[in-house]
Amino acid sequence: MLRLSKKTDYALMAMKHLALQSATPTGPGAASAREIAEHYDIPIELLAKILQRLARRGLLTSHQGTRGGYSLARPATVISVADVIQAVDGPLTVTACSVHDTACGQYSKCNVRDPLWRIKDRILTSLAACSLDEIATDAPLIGAAPELQPVTLSRRARE
Repeated sequence: MLRLSKKTDYALMAMKHLALQSATPTGPGAASAREIAEHYDIPIELLAKILQRLARRGLLTSHQGTRGGYSLARPATVISVADVIQAVDGPLTVTACSVHDTACGQYSKCNVRDPLWRIKDRILTSLAACSLDEIATDAPLIGAAPELQPVTLSRRARE
């Protein structure tokens, strides 16, 4: 099961907050770590570290001073969900092994390693295709392949 870490959840929440700030003509475009943490009940120390990491990775810009805080370093339309995930958690993985992990006793005989790596590449491609702007505006996936469209399941009553 692919599961985002709590740090990534917080990072996406903060990035969406900043995207919404920059989208309003009267909005300041920047917000402090404390402001975001208080708004979403996120521990300030943890959020501060996450925001610093996002700034080091070039997704946020840090502003000093009384009107300081963080703002998006690029437009929300060009920041992908994959960018945020990888900035916070590092490379996306779906298996314990990696391309360079030949220490695994099953590495040379494993018959699912390559297919699982291809699945990881598909997941990463999907995450890279979803922009922060889509998350901030809750926009539907435009032009997404049918297999990427949300699926609604319903139960029929027994007869």
